[in-house]
Amino acid sequence: MRRYISAIVTAAGESTRMGRPKPLLPWQGVPLIRYQVDSLVAAGVDEVVGVLGHHYESIRQVVPDTSSKIVYNQDYRHGKTTSVIKGVGSLSSISTDLVLLAVDQPRPAKLIASVIDNHIRNNALITSPRYQGRGGHPLIFSASLRNELESITSEGQGIREVFDAHRGEVNELLVDDPLFRLDLNTPSVYTVAYSRYGADANLVNESTNCGGY
Repeated sequence: MRRYISAIVTAAGESTRMGRPKPLLPWQGVPLIRYQVDSLVAAGVDEVVGVLGHHYESIRQVVPDTSSKIVYNQDYRHGKTTSVIKGVGSLSSISTDLVLLAVDQPRPAKLIASVIDNHIRNNALITSPRYQGRGGHPLIFSASLRNELESITSEGQGIREVFDAHRGEVNELLVDDPLFRLDLNTPSVYTVAYSRYGADANLVNESTNCGGY
């Protein structure tokens, strides 16, 4: 059976620490959310669901209609968990696997594709890349976990609830590329990351160096 890969890009937050909307930050010559959607599509994802909230109208305008579905999370002020739930509830019924990525975690297409490929080859329930002993992104879940993902709560630590329930079934993909850990939380982190990765328009086409599992 052909796998149908869906992806959720959470981009609803208020970007308080950054001081301006993260989805609109320049990255590879386009707004960050556009870069994320394009990378996911180039990686072979069949369906991209972007979950927006704060600054919905201005962000919505820069996301291509042809490659993504945009949903509005009216509860975005209650945290990222609400965006994950909204995104999962908006996925196609034929989805077999789910890629989860936040808008402030820019990833080249080949990096995303490497995780998807590993997930499928191992017929994994959950795939989590790990760089130097620490978890990275994107995360991939089997669609069989949809009900559990829609039941997460902020009080129960969100996605961690699902990981804890299936700790022995997590496919840990060992990698040696620090990009798996990149998270644009503050202006200073963004400035350094942009000079290293974001200004290079060819990065999305470069191979990433992934270690074996």
